[in-house]
Amino acid sequence: MTSTGIRLHAPAPGWSISADVVVVGSGVAGLTAALRCEAAGLTTVVVTKARLDDGSTRWAQGGIAAALGEGDTPQQHLDDTLVAGAGLCDEDAVRLLVTEGPDAVRRLISTGAHFDTDDEGGIQLTREGGHHRRRIAHAGGDATGAEISRALVEAVRARGLRTIENALVLDLLTDAEGRTAGVTLHVMGEGQHDGVGAVHAPAVVLATGGMGQVYSATTNPSVSTGDGVALALRAGAEVSDLEFVQFHPTVLFLGPDAEGQQPLVSEAVRGEGAHLVDGDGVRFMLGQHELAELAPRDIVAKGITRRMQEQDAEHMFLDARHFGADMWENRFPTILAACRAHGIDPVTEPVPVAPAAHYASGGVRTDSHGRTTVPGLYACGEVACTGVHGANRLASNSLLEGLVYAERIAADIAGDRAADGPHERVPAPVEHPATPAHPLLAPEARFAIQRTMTEGAGVLRSKESLEKAADRLQRLHTEARDALDENGKTAEPGVDTWEATNLLCVARVLVAAALLREETRGCHWREDRSGRDDANWRRHIVVRLNPDRTLAVRTTDTADFPPTRQHQQEQ
Repeated sequence: MTSTGIRLHAPAPGWSISADVVVVGSGVAGLTAALRCEAAGLTTVVVTKARLDDGSTRWAQGGIAAALGEGDTPQQHLDDTLVAGAGLCDEDAVRLLVTEGPDAVRRLISTGAHFDTDDEGGIQLTREGGHHRRRIAHAGGDATGAEISRALVEAVRARGLRTIENALVLDLLTDAEGRTAGVTLHVMGEGQHDGVGAVHAPAVVLATGGMGQVYSATTNPSVSTGDGVALALRAGAEVSDLEFVQFHPTVLFLGPDAEGQQPLVSEAVRGEGAHLVDGDGVRFMLGQHELAELAPRDIVAKGITRRMQEQDAEHMFLDARHFGADMWENRFPTILAACRAHGIDPVTEPVPVAPAAHYASGGVRTDSHGRTTVPGLYACGEVACTGVHGANRLASNSLLEGLVYAERIAADIAGDRAADGPHERVPAPVEHPATPAHPLLAPEARFAIQRTMTEGAGVLRSKESLEKAADRLQRLHTEARDALDENGKTAEPGVDTWEATNLLCVARVLVAAALLREETRGCHWREDRSGRDDANWRRHIVVRLNPDRTLAVRTTDTADFPPTRQHQQEQ
C-alpha cells in the first residue's frame, strides 16, 4: 500500500525530536502500549491531544469485561461476544481477546489500578447487556475509566516517559519506501514545544480514540473528532466497518436541542436491576429479547427508538427508584451527581434517557498484532478495527480490547527491533510538500456535518436519508476542493479547521459504507432493509482514500478479516 500523498494544509514542522516509537493517544490503549514499549527498552514518546487523562477512557463508567469470576470461562465470553457482533466478528481476534484478557487485567492491577472488591477481597463483578455471566470488573462504583486512567498516568509519569500534551496529530510521515517515519503535530499553547513540529520514529501507534463528535449528541469528549482514522486514510491505510456506530441506549436526555458531550447512564445500572419504561410506566423491553433490558445495545437502542416513534416521544425513562439512596450513593455516585446537576433525582424519580452516539466498532483495519496496511503504522483501541466487535460491540469489551491489543503491539515492535539488531534505523521522511495537498473546511462546517450525520446516518437510516447525507457532505467537500483548486485559497490552518476537515473525512466514509450495506445488522439499522442478509452481506466493507481524494470502496469475499499487506508479505 502506497501513500496517497495527501496531507493537511499546515505549516512545515519548525522543530523535531526522534524516538523508537511514538504513541498517539493517552487512553488505556495508548498508555498501555507506551508502558510496554518503554519496558522493552524502546525510546517512547506519548503525544496526546489534551492532558494525559482527558481521553475517552476517563469517561468509561461500567467497567472492563473479562472471565474472572467463578464458573466463567473465556469460551463463554467468546460466545457472548460473537452473538453481539451479529455474524461479523473475526473469531480468531475474539479468541485472543478473551483468552489473554484475564491476565491483561491482572497486569493492569499490578500497574496500580484498584478495582472494587467484595468482603473476601475478591474482585466484584457485575453484568451488562449481552453478558450471560457477571464478568464486569468496576472501580469506584461507576468510575472505572477514571481509575484506570489514574493508574496508567501515574505509571507513565513515574517511569519518566516523554510526553507531549495538548498536541493535535496532523499527518503520518513516511520514507522513500513508504514506511512509517513518524508524525507531524501541532502543539497548542506554551510548553517545551510550540506550533507545528515532528516526531521521527520508525513505529507509530495510533490510539486516538473515537469519532463521536461527528454527531450532534454523543457520549464522547470534545477531542473525539476522528483524527486517527482521517490520518490513516490520508496515509493510504484501509479502514473497515465504519458504518457500525454504536448508539448507547441510555444517555441522559437534556432536551431536543442538546449538542456535544452528553452524560452517560451506564449499562451497569440496568445490570443491577433498573427497568426501562415508557411515559406510562410500561416495561417495553419485556418480550423483545430474552434478556429484556440487558439485551445487546443495538437491540435496546432500537427498542427505545421504536417506542419513542410509537408514542411520538422525545425520550423514555430508566426507573431505578427501588435501588434506594444508599445504593445510588455507593454504587453509582458519578451518575447520581450528573443527574442531580441537571435537576433529576434518580432516587425519587425515573431518569429521562435516549440513545446517543457512543462507540465506533469499525476503524483502521489491523491484524492480530495491531499492524495496519501501512508498514510501521499500528492502531489499537477505538480507532482500530481488529475484528473483535463485528457489527456491534459487546458491553465493556472496549477497555479490554485496548489493553490486550496494546500489549500485542508492543511485543511486535520490540520483536522487530530485536530482529533488526542494535543499529537503530533512523527514518528519513520525504520532504514536506511546498503547497497544501488537502483543503481545509471553515470551523462552522463542523456543525453542518454533525446535523447532517444525526439526521441522515443516526440510529435510524434509509437509502433516502443516507443519500441526502452523502450529497450534503459531498457539497462541503467539493466547495472546499474547488476553492483550493481555482484560487489556491483554503481556510486558515488551525485546530478548528483541522478538526472539521477530519470530521468530514470520516463522515464521508461512514455514509458511503452505510449506503452500500443494504441490510440491517447489529447497530446498522436500515429502515428500508429490515432483515439481516447473510448471503450477500456477511462480509466487511473496506475503504481507502485515493490520491484524487475520492473513496475506493470494496467488500471482502467472506466474513473473515483479510490479512494486512505486511502480514501477507510474511507468509
